[in-house]
Amino acid sequence: MGDLKVAIMLGSLRLEPYEGMKKAADLGVTGLHISVDGGMFAPENLDAAARKELVHHVDTLGLEISAISCWGGQVDLTEADQHEKNLPWAFRVMDLAADLGCGIWQGHIGIIPGDFESEKGKAALKAAHAIAEHGEKVGACLAIETGPEPPVVLKQLIETVGRKAIRINYDPANLVLWPPHLFQLEGRPYDKEEAMRLYDPHEGVKTLGPYIVHTHAKDALVHEDGRRQEVPLGEGWIDWPRYVGLLKEQGFDGYFAIEREVGEDPVGDITKAVRFLQSL
Repeated sequence: MGDLKVAIMLGSLRLEPYEGMKKAADLGVTGLHISVDGGMFAPENLDAAARKELVHHVDTLGLEISAISCWGGQVDLTEADQHEKNLPWAFRVMDLAADLGCGIWQGHIGIIPGDFESEKGKAALKAAHAIAEHGEKVGACLAIETGPEPPVVLKQLIETVGRKAIRINYDPANLVLWPPHLFQLEGRPYDKEEAMRLYDPHEGVKTLGPYIVHTHAKDALVHEDGRRQEVPLGEGWIDWPRYVGLLKEQGFDGYFAIEREVGEDPVGDITKAVRFLQSL
């Protein structure tokens, strides 16, 4: 294939941010996936001039921002009593995504229940509606990351909200890493066969395909003892040629952003991941 748009999650390099940007450029990718969940790139730490300067600096390196990342697991939109704090935060992140030119904010929003008539389900829908409305005003979307819920639940959320500013960041490895038995279906845990079907990282692309705007390039496997592990790209359960092919069938033309959350040699692993994706 050889024509994938490859990005690197800046934090995965574990370098000083501007050093990491230079390293990404040296590795020959064209995209940067930048965390704005605190630190120098948080919305509150970047005024209008600083936002323009960041975009300019990235551009001078021959790169572009593929997406920004915020809410790595600390926010749960199913908790209605937290909306007063979390929705203004979401709006600030949406504004930043628009100002940085990518228009995509990737984040986790809590464990979305399969029952949208439940209190948690209603709270999630209400928050998603509000975020989508703001996103459409400013020209950005929230790309909800796959996992811990199965793809079919995220599809139901998106189609119930019915707005283009709620989309998907597809992380195939998360569907391997998350223990499906912890998610309840109609008040009961999934059985093993059902879980394997609903959490299949390849088949999930068919479920969510029209809504995927960004994807993480991350791999994982499950050991015989049940232990789940993130592994270097190409060494896990994801069939990458098949995965890429399925995305292309769905019309996806966005970025494959390399994420490496563990390992003792992040730069080495990411360098190999870049070459691996470029070979597909």
